[in-house]
Formats: sequence, structure tokens, C-alpha cells
Amino acid sequence: MRFVVTGGAGFIGGHVCGRLLAAGHEVVCVDSFDDFYDPAVKRRTADGLSSFPGFTLVTADIRDQPALREGVRAAGVRPGSVACIVHLAARAGVRPSIEDPVLYSQVNLDGTACMLELARELNVGAFIFGSSSSVYGDRAEVPFREDDAAAAPISPYAATKRAGELMCHAYAHLYGLSVLCLRFFTVYGPRQRPDLAIHKFARLMAAGEPIPFFGDGSTRRDYTYVDDIVQGVEGAIRFALANPGCFEVVNLGESDTVTLSRLVELLSASLGVNAVLRRLPAQPGDVERTCADITRARELLGYAPTTRIEEGIPKFVEWLRAQPKG
Repeated sequence: MRFVVTGGAGFIGGHVCGRLLAAGHEVVCVDSFDDFYDPAVKRRTADGLSSFPGFTLVTADIRDQPALREGVRAAGVRPGSVACIVHLAARAGVRPSIEDPVLYSQVNLDGTACMLELARELNVGAFIFGSSSSVYGDRAEVPFREDDAAAAPISPYAATKRAGELMCHAYAHLYGLSVLCLRFFTVYGPRQRPDLAIHKFARLMAAGEPIPFFGDGSTRRDYTYVDDIVQGVEGAIRFALANPGCFEVVNLGESDTVTLSRLVELLSASLGVNAVLRRLPAQPGDVERTCADITRARELLGYAPTTRIEEGIPKFVEWLRAQPKG
């Protein structure tokens, strides 16, 4: 089958593209190579994927409809030729979204509308949307269930992801598009974005530099290894293709929580160094805890995460140590 994967040179997108290509599918990767972090990191991912014969790269911004249409047309995409769009391109991060909410709205909401329109124009049957656990807001009750209201986001990033889900629902209702919105819970692993806590902390700790430590260390996250997330995405694709006209929102997490203090302990042990903390106040937009109820993912997608944080952190550190210096 042929797939279009947006953000396909990014962290999660690169892993999804690799899994699809290894299974013998064709993948049209759409990426803008923006400067949110070093574009060279994403270029290396794209270069690695180019070794597969079924890989095609389209360099385009998802907000630019004419460039998007022309890029996929040049890649040989025609109406009816794409089985599924996996839409993972987004402007990510809670704190940066507070600094530039307009940009986040443009990329995450307008860009998603452009991709849904492309799906309609190309008569694509299935659409997978990469959402976020941030949509649940700062909830006290755990675990988070998909039928929770998700009506009180506390950052522009979270608000744009919830708005993207609602836009997806509208297209599923109007055009019979099969849509699964996947709420990712704090994904980590090889090739993780360098701005995210695990990667950033590990690099600073390895260099003997202090790490920014927000709050008292009691905040809890449901850290999810990237291989488990990819397994969930594959299950979502199968479900969407087998159930025309469906619309589902599904959590993808480990269904376990780890405190910030415990995360630093695990990194210290794997790196063999003692962490130096630069203590800072809690940040606006950060929630106290996240924890996924994955009952629906197990039932609908056959989702079965296998990598606990105690195994995932050493795997990440092993990858990090294998990277070129700098």
C-alpha cells in the first residue's frame, strides 16, 4: 500500500516511516525541515529512509496548500492511490506555544485542515491524526480516559491539538473519512527531539552540566517508548482501513507514571553520573500528571506496550552514546 506521512523526518514520524517501509509499503514523506530544532537531524533521518526503494520525500509546509498539492502530485500521488494519511507534522511543545500561540494555531490547526482537505481531494479512505495527552488539561483524576471531557486545555499547544481532533471529527462526519485521533503520552526513545526532557537532561548530564529542574520533582508523566507508539499507529491504520467511516479517539501510553525525580535517577544510573540540578519554579502550562487508560487501545488496536521506563532509558542512553560528538 501507499501512505503519506507528514512530519515523516521527525522523531515519531521517522520511526513510523521506517516500520512501514520495512513492511514493503510505499511512503511519501512530507516534511518542511523547519528550524524548531536543527534541520540537519531530520535530514539524517530522511537520508536513512531514502535507502528504501519505496521512499519518496516531499519538502513542503503543510500550511501551503498549492505547494502541498504540487509536491504529492510530483511524487506520483493521484486520487485513489493512497491508502492512508498519517498526519504527525505539528509545532510541538507546551512552553514554546505560550510564547507564540499564533504560529501554533497556524501549523497545528490550519495545517491539519489542509491535510484533511488533501485527504478529501485524493479520496483517501483513512486518516490518522497525532494528538496529545495535553488535551486532558490539569486533571486530578487518573487514569485519563478518552470519554473524559478534554474541555479545559491549559496551553495553546493543548488547545490546538484538541481543535485538530474536532476538525477531524467534522471531516469524518461530512465525508465518511475513517479517522483515528491518537493521544500520545510523552514519547521517548532513539532520535527523540533534543528539546525534550529525557534527551536534553541526558546530554547535559553527560557533559557534566546542570539540568533545569522545574518544581519539586513530584510531577508525574506516562513515558511511552517510541516502539510501543509505532505499534499503536500500525494498529490504528489497520483499524481505520477495516472500518470505513469510523471515528475514534484512542490513548497511546504505557499506563504507568514516573516522577521527575525518578526519571533523573534512572538517567543518572544509565549514564553513570550524578545529576546536578538547577532548581526552577514550576512552569506555566505544565500539568501535574499524565496517565493513560489504554483499555480502548487494547480492544480496538491490539495495542500491547512492552517497554517499561527501566528498560527504555538504558536503550535511549545506548543510542545517545553511539551518536557523533556534538
